Amino acid sequence: MKITKLDERVHVLDSNTDALSILQDIVESGVQEEAFYICDVGDIVRKHKIFKAAMPRVEPHYAVKCNDSHTVLETLAALGTGFDCASKTEINKVLTLGVNPSRIIFANPAKPMSHIRHAAATGVRLMTFDNESELFKIKDIFPDAKMVIRIRCDATIAQCQLGMKFGCDPVSEAPQLLDLARSLGIDVVGVSFHVGSGCGEPAVFRRAIAASRDIFDYAETLGFNFNLLDLGGGYPGGTGSSIDKIADIINRALEDYFPDPAVNVIAEPGRFYVASAYTLACNIHSIRTVNVSDPVTGNPNKHIMYYINDGVYGSFNCLLYDHQHVVPIPLKINAGAKYYRSSVWGPTCDGLDQVVENHMLPEMKIGDWLIFEDMGAYTLPVASPFNGFPIPKVHVVADQNIWMLLKDMFPLSENHFVIGNTKANLRVGLDTPDGWTMPSLPITIPICNGGKIIEEHILDYVQIGSLN
Repeated sequence: MKITKLDERVHVLDSNTDALSILQDIVESGVQEEAFYICDVGDIVRKHKIFKAAMPRVEPHYAVKCNDSHTVLETLAALGTGFDCASKTEINKVLTLGVNPSRIIFANPAKPMSHIRHAAATGVRLMTFDNESELFKIKDIFPDAKMVIRIRCDATIAQCQLGMKFGCDPVSEAPQLLDLARSLGIDVVGVSFHVGSGCGEPAVFRRAIAASRDIFDYAETLGFNFNLLDLGGGYPGGTGSSIDKIADIINRALEDYFPDPAVNVIAEPGRFYVASAYTLACNIHSIRTVNVSDPVTGNPNKHIMYYINDGVYGSFNCLLYDHQHVVPIPLKINAGAKYYRSSVWGPTCDGLDQVVENHMLPEMKIGDWLIFEDMGAYTLPVASPFNGFPIPKVHVVADQNIWMLLKDMFPLSENHFVIGNTKANLRVGLDTPDGWTMPSLPITIPICNGGKIIEEHILDYVQIGSLN
């Protein structure tokens, strides 16, 4: 079980400490065995600055579904972003931070009626649609809503295609839906699209913006006064990635098709903000060596199977649902270690629980750690404790400059941060084996013989180094 009263605040790092050194310190604490995350709040802040500098006209509305961590939402709320919510639970997560409902777009084109009622009750008026039935629901439940028509424009390359589920055809369907909205007296205020999560074709944004212009023009003939363009998501956020090409295409397309500054332009970035902020550390708890045939010579080759304490039912669900490619990085490489073809497996009893199929790794031993970068997007929100394996704890850190920037920005305050002996503070809440409790020490244990105490042992905590 876990030590109670965990300290979930942001730990402020001194000038000689960074996120990797904190990860190393936790590993070497001698008491940590479960998988865990390090979240660098500074990385999220830097991403926000990059987004605003790259596309100054576009107001980001963070996609809550990507990572709904309270710390992430608080940080982005403090930075002034809006939020893209897909359910009443996500709406509540944002509203409890003190965010004004006007900063939320309910960007789910097919909403349960109870969720529409909740949006109406909480003042979240901006929402999307792409079908007739949604308009009839809005007419009956929330006629004062401000609707945004979502069109389909798919990137040829994307981690997750969304057009197969959402988005009306901009030519054959959108005009009919706008005609219906006008006849029902529903106020449609703009156009949205989503080219696909993790877009790999920047040019698709120009096609989508051009198509949106046509719909703006048609809506004007019906008497609508469109004032919103929602560029959706699709912005890469992994280490070493860049949104410069996408930003350049978007900026030029806005100049060409939407030069009027009265049109409010928003976007729904998710992975861009959080992917690289999270690093996952996993412990190798079991090893199996097998012989496999060389695909060329047919000769047997040594293949090592490493079993770690997180898998596809936990953080690595991103392999199944987000089509992510993960790279295992040994935290420590032993001198002279030989490299072998290796696979990495999760802890459950499911044979499909494979994290990495075939990768060259140095020979490691039980107790060694593997690090996985770029694990902040579409991981923790979907993770489950299947087979009884816990969801990894997150240790949140920030450097002193980030602390100075955020500590007085609502909803954050100085109470959200821990300053001082950061490494000792981070050890609060480290995992201990299931079934153990931590007694108050020192305690005295008597050794008896024949009813008489012949010896006493005094137990107390002592500070030790790494057990490796």
